[in-house]
Amino acid sequence: MRTSDIPKAIRILKQEYGRFKTPYVTEVAAGQGKDPFKVLVSCIVSLRTKDDVTREASTRLFRLADTPAGISGLDAKEIERAIYPAGFYRVKSRVILDISREIERDHGGHVPDTMEGLLRLKGVGRKTANLVVTMGYGKPGICVDTHVHRIVNRWGFVDTKTPDETEFALRKKLRKRYWIILNDLLVAFGQNVCRPVSPLCSGCRLNGLCRRCGVLRSR
Repeated sequence: MRTSDIPKAIRILKQEYGRFKTPYVTEVAAGQGKDPFKVLVSCIVSLRTKDDVTREASTRLFRLADTPAGISGLDAKEIERAIYPAGFYRVKSRVILDISREIERDHGGHVPDTMEGLLRLKGVGRKTANLVVTMGYGKPGICVDTHVHRIVNRWGFVDTKTPDETEFALRKKLRKRYWIILNDLLVAFGQNVCRPVSPLCSGCRLNGLCRRCGVLRSR
C-alpha cells in the first residue's frame, strides 16, 4: 500500500467499523467522564487476552474499585480473583496493584499524561503508554499492538519486525491526523477480517490496495 492510498483505506475502515464489535478499551475510553486510569488498567488486563475476557475481567475489577486509591486498598489475591481468567492474571494483578500505589503515592492519584511519565511506571510498555495518551487524554500517539503491526506489514506500508519498530516507522510515514484512530480501526478490522491465520481477503474491501505481504493462505 502506498502512502497516497492511506486516506482511502482509512475511509473504508471507518465505513466498515460499524459492522464490528467495538474493542473494550475503546468502550472504556468513550465512557462518561473519560478516565485515563480505567484505560490504563483495562489495557493491562487486555494484554494477550481475548477482548470478551478483558471486558468481563475489567468489569469485575472496577466493581471492586476503579481509582488508584481504591485499588491500592485491595490485595493481590482480590485482584487475581477479579481478573481471572485473563492471561497471566497473577502477574497482572501485581502490576495493577503496584502501578495504582505508585500513581497514588508519587502522582497525587493522577495518571501521567505523557509517554515519558507513563513509561516510568513499572510494567507499562509503549503500547499501553500510547493507548493511555491517545484514548485517555486525546493526545497524539500511535498505539501498535499485534493487529496494527500485522496489518500495516501485510499492506506493505511498512517492513518491520517488532511492534516498537512499527510504531516508529508509522510516526515517520503516517499523517498525524490518523495516529489516534489507527489502533481502534485496525484492532476491530484485525479481529474480524484481517485475522492472523487465513484472513478473509475475498470479502475485504481493501483487497485492491493491500499487497498481502506474508499471506500464504486466505479465504
